[in-house]
Amino acid sequence: MTEALLKYFRTKEQEVKSEKRYDSQCPYCSMQCKMQLVEQSVVSRKKYITIGKDNPTSEGRLCVKGMNAHQHAFHKERLKHPLVKVNGEFVRVSWEEALNHIKENFMKIQAESGQNALAVYGSASITNEEAYLLGKFARVALKTKYIDYNGRLCMSAAASAANQTFGLDRGFTNSLAEIPSTRCIILAGTNIAECQPTIMPYFERAKENGAYLIAIDPRETATTKIADLHLKPKPGTDAVLANGLLKVIIEENYVDEKFIQERVNGFEDVKEYVTSLSIEEIEKITGVPIPLIRKAAVRFGKEETGMIFTARGVEQHTNGSMTVRNFLNILVSTGKIGRPNCGYGAITGQGNGQGAREHGQKADQLPGYRSIENEQHRNYVASVWGINEEDLPRKGVSAYEMMEKIDEGEIEGLFLMCSNPVVSHPNAHFVKEAIKKLTFFVAVDLFVSETARLADVILPASSYLEDEGTMTNLEGRVTLREASFPCPGEAKHDWQIICELARVLGKEEYFSFSSAEEIFTELRTASRGGTADYFGITYERLRKEGGILWPCPSTDHAGTTRVFERSFAHSNGKAAMVVVPNIPEIPKEQLCDEFPLFLTTGRVMSHYLTGVQTRKSPALAARNIEPFMEIHPVTAAKFQIPDQSLVKIESRRGSVVVRSKWSETIRHDTIFVPFHWADSQNINLLVSKKLDPECKMPGFKVSAVKVSPAVDFLT
Repeated sequence: MTEALLKYFRTKEQEVKSEKRYDSQCPYCSMQCKMQLVEQSVVSRKKYITIGKDNPTSEGRLCVKGMNAHQHAFHKERLKHPLVKVNGEFVRVSWEEALNHIKENFMKIQAESGQNALAVYGSASITNEEAYLLGKFARVALKTKYIDYNGRLCMSAAASAANQTFGLDRGFTNSLAEIPSTRCIILAGTNIAECQPTIMPYFERAKENGAYLIAIDPRETATTKIADLHLKPKPGTDAVLANGLLKVIIEENYVDEKFIQERVNGFEDVKEYVTSLSIEEIEKITGVPIPLIRKAAVRFGKEETGMIFTARGVEQHTNGSMTVRNFLNILVSTGKIGRPNCGYGAITGQGNGQGAREHGQKADQLPGYRSIENEQHRNYVASVWGINEEDLPRKGVSAYEMMEKIDEGEIEGLFLMCSNPVVSHPNAHFVKEAIKKLTFFVAVDLFVSETARLADVILPASSYLEDEGTMTNLEGRVTLREASFPCPGEAKHDWQIICELARVLGKEEYFSFSSAEEIFTELRTASRGGTADYFGITYERLRKEGGILWPCPSTDHAGTTRVFERSFAHSNGKAAMVVVPNIPEIPKEQLCDEFPLFLTTGRVMSHYLTGVQTRKSPALAARNIEPFMEIHPVTAAKFQIPDQSLVKIESRRGSVVVRSKWSETIRHDTIFVPFHWADSQNINLLVSKKLDPECKMPGFKVSAVKVSPAVDFLT
C-alpha cells in the first residue's frame, strides 16, 4: 500500500485526530518486506493500515498477507497471560507460578530419566537472536541433545544439497539484483507468484530484458503462466528429469570444460552415468516429452548466463536432497556459478528460514553453521558460552524423529516455541497421539494452536510488531526488524521467556541479557570464523545500510554479494558433483489399482504455514475459508467427483474430506491440496512418515491416494 493510498484513506475519513507509525517487517515469507503500521486515532476508535517501506530486497512492495498481517496481532484470541492446565482446562496464572511449575516438572523428569528426557522444538519464524538463544538454552540450561525445529520440514533438502555441493549453504549464491540481467532461468518446484509475490518483479524484469524462463511443476500456476516453457513431470520424478536435462547438456557439448577442469570434482562419473541412460526411459518415467526435455536443456546450456531456483516442489521429497544436487549438477557442469548473473537460489519458505538454521536450532549444528560433532567447533562455542566442551551434548535427531522418540517414551518433556507440529508434520495423527503421551509439555505461542491445546503450560509470546531482532532473508541478507509496538497484557518476547526460564532453572549467569541487541553481540562472536560469519554485522550498520549479506567477517567488510567467485567452500576449493540414481521417489508410493492418484500439497497466497496466524486475519481467511482438492475434469469424471462437491481423499495413513475444484491445468494422475488447515481437514494426515536419508525431509509432495464422493459425510 502506497503513501498515495494512505492519503486517500485520510481524505475519506476526516475525523482522524492523531497518527503514530511503527516500523516492522512482515512476519511471513522469506522476502522479509519492510513495513510500517500506521495507527490512526479517529473519533471513538483506532484504525490500522499497513504500508510498505523501501528496502534493498522488496523495494517497498507488500503482498496481501503483509498488508493484513496486523489483523492477527490484534485478534481477540491473542494470548496475553500464562496458562496452566488444571483438570483439563486452561487457567490463568502469574508468570512466576508458570515458571516454577515448569521448573518443578522439568527437574523431576531429568532427575528420574536423565538429561535427554527433555527436548526442545524451535521455529524458523523467530529472530536470529531467539534461534541462537534457544539452541544455547537446550544445550546449556537443559543439557539435552534433543533440539530441532520446523525448518527441517522446509529447507533441509536445499541446505544439505548446497553444503554437499558447494561446502556452504546460503539461500542465494548471489543477490536478487542480478536476476533481471540473466539470460535463462529454471524455476524448479516453486510457485513464487503465490508464495513470495514481492519477488516477482525481478523475474518480470528478466523477461522484459529477454530472459527465457523454464518452469518445472506438475500443475499450472500463476508462476508457470509467466514461463516460456513449462515442464510437467509426474510427482516424485524431478531427479530423473534433471538427469534428462543433464544428459542432453553433456551430449550436446554445452558443458564448461575449463570450469570443470579447474573447479569441479566428480564430473566424469556423472557424465559416464547420465550418458548411459535412455532418454526414452526418462520420458516414460517423468511423463515429459523428449522434445521438451531437449528444448529446455539446450536453451539453458547455450546461454551465457543462467540461474536455477528450487523450492518445496522438488525439495519436499524423500529424495529431495539428491534432487536438488542434480539441479546443482546442471548448474556446475555449465559453469553458471560464481560469476555475474549466474547462480543458485533456494526460495526459502519461512520468514527466517535461512538464519534460523545457521545458529544452533538444528540437531547437529552450533552457531555460525558449525558442526556439533567437530571438536574444534565444539571447543570454540563452549569457550564463548563459558562452559566445558565435555558438557556440551552431542547431536540429537531430526524433528520427526523426535516425535518418534516421544512415542517410544525416550523423550518425556517438551519445550515448543512458535510451531504447530500436529498440523505441519507428516503422519499427523501419529504425531498428535505421540505428543499426548508426554509427561509434561510447554508451548510458547501467540494463540492456542492445535498443538498448544495439548500443552500443560502455554506462555504468551510477542508478535512481529513487538519483537525486535534480526532476520536473514532468502538472499542471506541480515536485516534488523525494528519493533516498538507495546506487548499486549503480560506477553513477553521469546528471548525474554528463554532467559526467565533459564533463571528459575539456576542458569541465569549464561542468560543475563536485557535486550535483543545484547544477544546479537554474543551471536556475532559465536559465529565468528564459522561458515555463516556475522561478526562484522551490527545493529548500527543494519540501521544505516538496510541489510548486509553474510559472510561479513569484520565491521569494515561490506558483506558478500556473490559467493564462490574464486573457490568453493570445500577444503579443496572445488564443487562436488554426484551421480543421482535415475529412479523415481518412494516405490511404495507409486500408483496402484487401490491408490491410483498422486497427491501433492502446497500453499495458497492468502495463507501461511499451518494457518495459525493467517486464519486469525479476517481479510485473509475470507479469501480461502477452507481447503480444496484441485483435480482435472477428466479425472473427476472417472471417479464421479462433481465440481465444488465434498470429496473423500484416502491414503494408506488415513482420510480427509475437502471440497473439489476442477482444473484443466493439472496432470490427469495428480491432485493438489493446500496444507494450511487443521484437524479433520489436515492433509498431512495422509502423508507418509518416510524421510530423506540425507536431510530427514518428509515426502510431502508424493502420496498415493484414492478419491470418492463424500457420501458418508453428506448423510
